[in-house]
Amino acid sequence: MNWFVAALITGVIAFAATNLDDILFLTVFFSQAARKWQVVVGQYLAFTALILVSLIGFFGGRILPHEWIRLLGFAPIFLGVKKLVSVRSEVHRAGTNTLAVATVTFANGADNIGIYTPLFAVSDVRRLLVLIGVLYALLLVWCVIAYRIHTHQAVAKTLRNYGHWLVPVILIGLGLYILLT
Repeated sequence: MNWFVAALITGVIAFAATNLDDILFLTVFFSQAARKWQVVVGQYLAFTALILVSLIGFFGGRILPHEWIRLLGFAPIFLGVKKLVSVRSEVHRAGTNTLAVATVTFANGADNIGIYTPLFAVSDVRRLLVLIGVLYALLLVWCVIAYRIHTHQAVAKTLRNYGHWLVPVILIGLGLYILLT
């Protein structure tokens, strides 16, 4: 498989694994916000901060031996197992201004950092650029989907009921991918 297609697929999987639970927050924010653009701006601000923190992995990957970097694959496995055994709390009502959305998104971003850091660390520059491009493009798609979901209660209920199982399984799979890369 060519590196570009592999990077696209990896980016999609990484995004899905780290943002499936965020759809619940976004859906709630969109349902409460008078100015929907504030939700999108807050999401992008926090996501950019998460990407910047995760880039530490990319730069560390230039210095540390690849064998050591692969061990970071244990981070998403740990996060996935932790999510499987923990009890998910209900999404609480929060403010819907840009800062509130950014704060909640960043606070909920440990899994993003846990996945993106080792993923970036095992990437070269061109793969990194594709990954980041995919992540930002999918973030826009995610915002549009969340906006649409807030009008469809049956879909929102399904994600709330079963999303807690999907996220850990995907995180564990990504961790294994990083370990084996």
